[in-house]
Amino acid sequence: MSIRQEILQLIERNLSTTVTDSTAVGGGSINHAYCLATNAGKYFIKINSMDKFPGMFKAEAAGLTVIAATAAIRVPQVLLCDNAGNESFLLMEWIDARRSTAKASEELGRNLAQMHRRSADYFGLDYDNYMGSLPQSNKIHNNWADFFIEERLMPMVSIAMDKQLLTKGDIADFGLLYKNLSGLFDEEAPALIHGDLWGGNYLVDTNERPFLIDPAICYGHREFDMAMTSLFGGFSNEFYRAYRESFPLAKGWEGRIDLWNLYPLLVHLNLFGGGYLGQVRDCLRGYV
Repeated sequence: MSIRQEILQLIERNLSTTVTDSTAVGGGSINHAYCLATNAGKYFIKINSMDKFPGMFKAEAAGLTVIAATAAIRVPQVLLCDNAGNESFLLMEWIDARRSTAKASEELGRNLAQMHRRSADYFGLDYDNYMGSLPQSNKIHNNWADFFIEERLMPMVSIAMDKQLLTKGDIADFGLLYKNLSGLFDEEAPALIHGDLWGGNYLVDTNERPFLIDPAICYGHREFDMAMTSLFGGFSNEFYRAYRESFPLAKGWEGRIDLWNLYPLLVHLNLFGGGYLGQVRDCLRGYV
């Protein structure tokens, strides 16, 4: 019996259903993804290497569950998360998606603002997760500056140093940023943030309802999420207007977009190489 057959048997046994067909769909560079047709409807499944990405789907499922518990914004329902052989898989409801609309964008902005009002007594999370294919530490801190430096920037800078992607001058600039960071923004109460909020990580269904997918959650500064929405596009003016009307951002937040985007850009530098180095340097030198 192949591993894929074992996965299908686990699904059929746990959901009391019969899988009738599977079709490969986009799953990025990390996962294999499929639409499963069953006698109970369609499901979405992601499969990857348990050895290469230990605990990735468990963390993703936990993040989706945390977001769902806020009742602020929709996420796909998690149906099953398990291992078979040396592979892990995550089974979720299938979302029939369409292009976003002004109505959906407005709802996404309002819903995200509501999710950001969910707070905690700390910055971080009680478990670690992933940003893309890289492990992400969520060790708890009392303030955002320390969390952002120690759990976000420093680990990525260390990887980039090991890969010889950063110069001594770059490292010195990061050192200056660490010293100055607490004075560059106003601390806010911790907010539940998605953590990887680019345009590919939300869906709009055929009823124009937005869903968040692929979370990298923690309790952090909500400007981090808002900054990342600008990094690769995909969010409309209606989204930003609805968000600001629901939960106004601190004065001057636009001037900190590059500051918070240092982290996802470092992630991309470490995953995809020196093509992102110029953007990292441009962002960094705006604050040192």
